[in-house]
Amino acid sequence: MDPAHETPTTIGFGRFRVLLRRRELLADNRPVELGGRAFDVLMALIEARGAVVSKDALMQRVWPGRIVEENNLQAQISALRRVFAADRDLIHTIAGRGYQFTGEIRAASATPEPQATAGMPQQAATSSHPQTNLPEPVTELIGRDAELANILDLSASHRLVTLAGAGGIGKTRLAIEVARHLLPKSVDGVWLAELGPLSDPCLVPVTVATALGIEVAEGVTSAERVAKALGPQRLVLLLDNCEHVIDAAAQMAEELLRANPEARVIATSRDPLRVEGEWIYPVPPLAVPTESTRESSDLLQYGAVRLFIERARAGVPHFSPNERAVATIAAICRRLDGIPLAIELAAARAGILDIEELASRLDNRFDLLTGGRRTAIPRQRTLRATLDWSYNLLPESERQILRRLSVFAGSFTLEAARSVAASAEITSSDVIDGMVNLVGKSLVAVDVGGSDLRYRLLETTRAYALEKLTESGESEATARCHAEYFRDLIEKAAAESATRSADEWLAACVPDIDNMRAALDWASSPSGDEAISVALTVACVPLWMQLSLLEECVARVERALAALDRNAAYGPQTEMLLRAAHGLSMMYTRGPVDETVSTWARVLELAEAVDDTEYQLRALYGIWLYRILVCEFRVALALTQQLQRVAARRATVTDLAMADRMMATTLHFLGDQTGARACALRALNAPITPNRYVQTIHYGSDQRVGALVWLSRALWLQGFADQAAQTAQASVDEAAKVGHANSVCLALADAASLIAILVDNPADAQHFGAMLIEHADKHSLGVWRTYSLAVRGRRIIESGAASDGVAFLRSALADVGDTPLDIRIQLYLVWLAEALGKAGQAIEGLAVIDQALERAERTEERWYLPELWRFRGELLLQAGGSDAAAVASECFTQSLQWAQKQQALAWELRAATSLARLWRCQARREEARQLLASVYDRFTEGFATTDLRTAKALLDDLT
Repeated sequence: MDPAHETPTTIGFGRFRVLLRRRELLADNRPVELGGRAFDVLMALIEARGAVVSKDALMQRVWPGRIVEENNLQAQISALRRVFAADRDLIHTIAGRGYQFTGEIRAASATPEPQATAGMPQQAATSSHPQTNLPEPVTELIGRDAELANILDLSASHRLVTLAGAGGIGKTRLAIEVARHLLPKSVDGVWLAELGPLSDPCLVPVTVATALGIEVAEGVTSAERVAKALGPQRLVLLLDNCEHVIDAAAQMAEELLRANPEARVIATSRDPLRVEGEWIYPVPPLAVPTESTRESSDLLQYGAVRLFIERARAGVPHFSPNERAVATIAAICRRLDGIPLAIELAAARAGILDIEELASRLDNRFDLLTGGRRTAIPRQRTLRATLDWSYNLLPESERQILRRLSVFAGSFTLEAARSVAASAEITSSDVIDGMVNLVGKSLVAVDVGGSDLRYRLLETTRAYALEKLTESGESEATARCHAEYFRDLIEKAAAESATRSADEWLAACVPDIDNMRAALDWASSPSGDEAISVALTVACVPLWMQLSLLEECVARVERALAALDRNAAYGPQTEMLLRAAHGLSMMYTRGPVDETVSTWARVLELAEAVDDTEYQLRALYGIWLYRILVCEFRVALALTQQLQRVAARRATVTDLAMADRMMATTLHFLGDQTGARACALRALNAPITPNRYVQTIHYGSDQRVGALVWLSRALWLQGFADQAAQTAQASVDEAAKVGHANSVCLALADAASLIAILVDNPADAQHFGAMLIEHADKHSLGVWRTYSLAVRGRRIIESGAASDGVAFLRSALADVGDTPLDIRIQLYLVWLAEALGKAGQAIEGLAVIDQALERAERTEERWYLPELWRFRGELLLQAGGSDAAAVASECFTQSLQWAQKQQALAWELRAATSLARLWRCQARREEARQLLASVYDRFTEGFATTDLRTAKALLDDLT
């Protein structure tokens, strides 16, 4: 064989060689421990000769014929990068595509391979590998690739790097991995000095000397003597667990760096060393998925989830969580703040407890999360022991501050901390100093994401500190102080809501919403303060309304109203505000139930008694909305006229525009599309007030969005399909700009989704329907969720799966069973009848249509009436029978007459098309052509809807 074409037996790149026959990797001529799958990944990348290899291709190469999670591949990539150490960039991640090998490859078939002695591991004749006392890794370091790279970058330019963080955060594990990566560049070794077991700071120098193998002359072993004895060696010293001997550790590091310009120090501590030249790297928790992350494949990308699963498999080798279990694991990791120790302890319980049960028992986490490794130092065997260690190192004043800070739920400001944690024995200045120290000791975290600096306790630290607060006997006093602070804060914010922009107001309130909830929970508890509870509830109403937290608003307000019933001391203003909030939030969460209208009637009575025009308007609006939703349109019309009279007395632009929007809605349902369009346009032409978000607080939705919604429907009915679609999209855009979830749902449901269906745009119908489900679920808006079910059913009908669509529509109808006159039932019924017809069940469909017609006659809901008559005719023809054609013709004629009466050109075109098609079958072609042409020619827009295309095709056939 030609040597030039001989298959190489050795491949080299940099300081590495691959022995192909033996499937072995050498680093600096020394064998490296590498798993078989990691070797296969390496070979696949090398063989690509610099090309990007997709993740799918790599997984097929390494696990042929098997379905594996992507995190398995990531584990092998991480293993290779650990082996490459300082050369970890040999494997480059190409985001969204795969991986690329960047090394310069050389082949040499004649390169001699080291000979192995049977039964003995291969050793190089001479090794440049530096000496070390670092322990060999037993498990993979999971989810720390970014942190590892960042610390290596820091250590390249700074001689002292301290890894700081809370107990159990994984400082030691990460530091050892960093130290291992520094081995190739440390001629005189990398050495670990474990300070954790020490109880006497004086033992730090001798511990370091022992780790470095230094023999110090007789006498006291000081940091200075150890540093001088070391000499100018190029080494790295890892000082692990410094916090309890912090001063001695700091002196040791400083002396070593001062005496030896070639030395480097890496330290781990819950407290910075605070010596010259120190660079602090705060070790973060492992990445955890947000609550909005749903897909299992996405959840498995997070280090915390992967760590849990890997450690669970260590105890239960066949542990293979399904999609629901993975989601629960993600929730567990969130509740454990991504702390590796806590996650490992929880994962160890996965073989004993069901994942759901494990999650449910986390409230008792300190008793649950025990049983760590027997070889671990005592403070790392249980979660409680880890926190005991940190807590016991604090001076009493800092313990007291930490305990009091535990009353905060979520983040808090320094001002809030001063107000709550200060007392007779601890001044505000003491609190500030204590906070600085607690941040430095990794017991209080700093949130720097917003415009203002805020602080928080990790949830596990907070749970521990709450226990200590209870034990101290200060719990009730601290909770009261906390509730009073946030009562005053939100009352001030509520008073400013009418004068500040929405962004400013929300920025001031939203970060503290969890604290307000905690304050309300305490104030409304048996040991709380009812007066504070009521005041807090009243002040929080604007925030709940603006954020569309209507389920929460209902529950909190009902509790406050119960307090009012027990105590007559509260004035009518308080009751009026609470009942108005109750009525509006019920409307969008429970629908138009009887309690809603009685609540609004009471608000109107109170408002008239105290001559409060604003609340009279809100009450009339609430009663009007109820009447609209239960389809009492003539009553709603009278209420709109009454509200116009009240608004005229007050004569504000906003109130008059609201009255116009209400009139547009009412006229639309009564079938007067010309009037509805004129009122909607008048409402839209009103000037926009700078604080328009106050409308959403008072009326539950943005009035401009509402005007766009009803304008889009009137436009479609009058034959302007393209303008209708544009206006519907504008309503969604406007709602998003306002940032109000209920307004977004209104635009998506009553405009965008419906118009997309009417113009037969399935892509938009699917898109808007999906958005509606997302918003309704996120904000617990049950009324919109029901509508989204119906929209989904209608979409499924169009896709050809009529029977599946029937199930969704029946579900929507069942959801509104308690309110049989719900405004959208007519839509649900006609869509259901259409699905039944497509499923070949025309007789059942006719029964549904007749139910809808009877309902329309009773309620005077006229806007959809022409379509009901038309579709009844279509179902009659489908069902057949001796007089089907004659009765169907009467239905089509009824549809045509109602459409003409309403000036609803869109319905008129559909009715004319159905009647012309029937006449064609009856040999009345010329009459059919004239009828259809008389309608078709009145369309002035070029938007090619399905209705227009169908009519044009029929006209062409008749001509």
